[in-house]
Amino acid sequence: MQTRFKKNAKIFDICITAVAGMVSVGVMLYAVVHFGLQEAWPELVLNLFYIACLVMIWMYFFNRMDTHRFNYWCSILVGMTVLLRDILFAPPLSYYALHLVCLTLSVLLLCMLTFFYARKNWQSYTKRNLWAICVIDMIIAALYNYDIYLQPINEYTDYLLTEIWIRPTITYGLVACFVTETK
Repeated sequence: MQTRFKKNAKIFDICITAVAGMVSVGVMLYAVVHFGLQEAWPELVLNLFYIACLVMIWMYFFNRMDTHRFNYWCSILVGMTVLLRDILFAPPLSYYALHLVCLTLSVLLLCMLTFFYARKNWQSYTKRNLWAICVIDMIIAALYNYDIYLQPINEYTDYLLTEIWIRPTITYGLVACFVTETK
C-alpha cells in the first residue's frame, strides 16, 4: 500500500498518534463495559467520534481519502467532541474560575476549528495556527487533569485521566497530517 507521507518522522508521528488513540479508546470502551452503559453512555458517544477520527487518519495516511474531505469531517468531529464534552455537558470542576477558563478555551478552540473548516483556501492556514489548535486542546486537557488531582481519587480517576487526553492526541495527529499540506 502506498502511504501519503514519505518522511520517517512524519510516518512515526501518525503511527504513534493512531496507536495511542486506539489504546485510549480501547480503555474507555472497557470503562463503558465495566461501569455499565447507563452510567457511561456519554463516553460511548464521544468514543464513536474518536473512532471515526482515527479511521479517517488511517484512510488519509493510506491515500484513501482526499485532503478536503479529511479537513471537513475531522474538523466537524473534533468540533462536535469539543461542543459536547466541554461546552454543553461540561464536567463539574472544583473551582468556578477553572471552569470559566476551560469553557473560554473550549469556545476558542471551537471557533478555531470552525474557522479552519470554513476556509475556502485552507492550505493558506499557517503551521502556527495549526499548532495553536493542538496547544489549546492540550491546555484544556491539562486543566482538567489538574482538577482531577484536586479531587479525591476514586475508581473513575484512571479512566477520567485517560479520557481527557484522547482528543489532544487526535488533534496532534490531525495537525501532523495537515502541517505537510500547508503552503
